Amino acid sequence: MNKVAVIMGSKSDLPVMQDAIDILKEFKIEVEVDIVSAHRTPEKLFDFSKNAHSRGINVIIAGAGGAAHLPGMVASLSPLPVIGVPIKSSNSMDGWDSILSILQMPGGVPVATVALNGAKNAGILAAQIIGVSNEEVRKTIMDYKESLKIKVIESSKNLG
Repeated sequence: MNKVAVIMGSKSDLPVMQDAIDILKEFKIEVEVDIVSAHRTPEKLFDFSKNAHSRGINVIIAGAGGAAHLPGMVASLSPLPVIGVPIKSSNSMDGWDSILSILQMPGGVPVATVALNGAKNAGILAAQIIGVSNEEVRKTIMDYKESLKIKVIESSKNLG
């Protein structure tokens, strides 16, 4: 079974991260959701990051606002691909602090980074990563992308 972990620094991040959860469920990929704060629960972060792969997790999506250390710290400890979602939080500097904290990782500690509040794309990217080795998921992604194309074509018919 393919499984993606969707983690966030606090419950206030859930409205943004829900988009990743929803799209993964739409693609019939099992999702584990948790709150793992890099600053408030460092022991939990270490345990989660070091053991996620042994619990059947294939990809980790980590959303965080403000200083946004969660995705990078997870990536430093886990052998799994990590997708970072910068979140514009209440204490954020228009989201730039989160974007740069996640995007500017040092060599050797990659974090794939999506747009500010871009959890839906993080979910799609996680599914695409899984789809490399899972034909059923790959077919689901292909069907999804075809549906996007059809929506654009249909909406253009109603113009003017």
